[in-house]
Amino acid sequence: MKKLILAILLIAAPLVAQAPRGAALPEWLAGSWTMEEGANWADEVWMNPRGGLMLGVSRGGFGSELQYWESAQIKKKPDGTISYFAQPQGKQPVEFPMVLVSEEAIEFANPAHDFPQRIRYWRQGKLLMAEVSRLDGSDAQRWNYRPVVPPRDQVE
Repeated sequence: MKKLILAILLIAAPLVAQAPRGAALPEWLAGSWTMEEGANWADEVWMNPRGGLMLGVSRGGFGSELQYWESAQIKKKPDGTISYFAQPQGKQPVEFPMVLVSEEAIEFANPAHDFPQRIRYWRQGKLLMAEVSRLDGSDAQRWNYRPVVPPRDQVE
């Protein structure tokens, strides 16, 4: 088992090595997002970066039933690196260090975690795309979010 974990870490090492220190938090992620596909739905909200931290919450379900919820943080650590901290349904947080970043995409990975091992966000125009998967991209789950415009911001 130790050899398997070592092999996984060696495979992931190039990913971790690509993570730039001093990168900015993904301001383009901030906002309120929603997705509906038939009876499946999901909502995700991210606060603007402030003080080296973005706070996020998500929930999803089927019909009127809530199936999951999660709180999350994207945090700039004292050494200048950025990590995603996932806390599904109030459990202990799990850290996913940033491995790739661009102007409209960010990716985090933790090869030692059971699932997911990779978390990706990217923008396609006005849409926010999110994906979780194994490190090799298998068992992927994807969300295609559209922005939510709160009623107080709607123009009549």
